[in-house]
Amino acid sequence: MRWIIGLLLLAAAGWFLTAPSHVDTQQYGSLQGSADRGETVFHAAGCASCHTAPDAEDSDRPILSGGRAFASEFGTFYAPNISPDPTQGIGDWSLPEMADALVHGTSPDGRHYYPALPYTTYAKAAPQDIADLFAFLMTLPKDATPNRAHEVGFPFNIRRSLGGWKLLFASDDWMTDAPSEQLQRGRYLVEALAHCGECHTPRNALGGMDRAKWLQGAPNPSGRGKIPDLTTLDWSQDDLVEYLTSGFTPDFDSAGGEMAEVVQNMARLPLSDREAIAAYLIALR
Repeated sequence: MRWIIGLLLLAAAGWFLTAPSHVDTQQYGSLQGSADRGETVFHAAGCASCHTAPDAEDSDRPILSGGRAFASEFGTFYAPNISPDPTQGIGDWSLPEMADALVHGTSPDGRHYYPALPYTTYAKAAPQDIADLFAFLMTLPKDATPNRAHEVGFPFNIRRSLGGWKLLFASDDWMTDAPSEQLQRGRYLVEALAHCGECHTPRNALGGMDRAKWLQGAPNPSGRGKIPDLTTLDWSQDDLVEYLTSGFTPDFDSAGGEMAEVVQNMARLPLSDREAIAAYLIALR
């Protein structure tokens, strides 16, 4: 009998510990977002790269209808519609619900999101930046394209288990020191908004980032090639800034694939932000 009680208590504790988390609604309820500032956050976070329809043209006012596929060893995930459409998109979300998604990976209906949404990185985003981003998203065109269900098999389709995954791998600790204002900005862009570590850091068997190998390169989830190590680049600051502006390397090569989209986003940021990112990457050497 005691062991049954013990199992029940253990199950109850597990259920409690894996429950989805929520932001402080009062904190976010007091924020006023700026769409002008939010546009910079939007480009830094690369929202258009994932959430515009496949093969859509690059635009300053993209239609965020979703549908792009992201294959992984755990299944195939499809980017959702995050346009302001109230039915298929996020048009009827509140700011705290948006913050729940980005900071805790929690949906408006109280379920865990898969970490294909890089909320473990966006968790470091400043609340004001989230408010500004939300304000900008609400200015973009509405689109009623239905969301496509992820193709994820057992046991990865058990959403509650993601609460355990978050306990193991979610962290809002900074990876590096930043002794200057420029390095603080670069760190914020690289480690939070631009979520560079999501692609450039290797992962363990459960899909958590290997923080001991921060930005040291990783296999491409598509199975084609490797995403490069950013800690061993011997480029100058000017080289890095030029690459983030035009996509051209010091060897007259150019960015391709997903990185070409990253460059499109980075080129829309203020020059000081690209310089801050370059300074951060140089400081990693």
